[in-house]
Amino acid sequence: MKGTLSLYGVEGRLEAGVDEAGRGCLAGPVTAAAVIPGPHGEAWLKMGLDDSKRLDAQAREALREAIEAEASAWCVGWANVEEIERINILQATYLAMHRAIDGLDQQPEHLLIDGNRFKPHSIPHTCEVKGDGRFLAIAAASILAKTHRDAHMLRLAEDHPEYDWASNKGYPTPPHKKALSRHGHTPHHRRTFRGVQGTLFAS
Repeated sequence: MKGTLSLYGVEGRLEAGVDEAGRGCLAGPVTAAAVIPGPHGEAWLKMGLDDSKRLDAQAREALREAIEAEASAWCVGWANVEEIERINILQATYLAMHRAIDGLDQQPEHLLIDGNRFKPHSIPHTCEVKGDGRFLAIAAASILAKTHRDAHMLRLAEDHPEYDWASNKGYPTPPHKKALSRHGHTPHHRRTFRGVQGTLFAS
């Protein structure tokens, strides 16, 4: 897919791409980003811009720096563990997305949302299934959501090395699940999620 992303949903319309990271994790926040690419999108394509899941960490970081320096507008939004537990992960994802959109310095005319569902915003939107591999603006948003959340989990890992968050970023890998069974959960775990529910609080 590299180099084949669409520059626009509709050419000439001021659009923001929106994507999230961390919905399937057992620990940490859910993170979203909104990006209005501006005139530099083609340069990002030459750098290999794609769905963040298809890129290695080094490529994502290089693209993050370029996007943050060159985008017409960008913002990252968060919903924390307490919010995830209170309103559920789907609603928390929408909350993080709305926060990212509302934090943009420039208001877009239209939103391109990765996925098939979205809680409507005052700005018109279109949902695009697998949009992070099809639209430049969504791919850029996927890079920012992923890299900002990964950096946050690396900071949390310093205080909780036994859960291997430096490698798994909170996802339910075998080492993470084994650590939960052995050590219990932390305040950063989503206690209502299967795999965390029923484990003891870590001492």
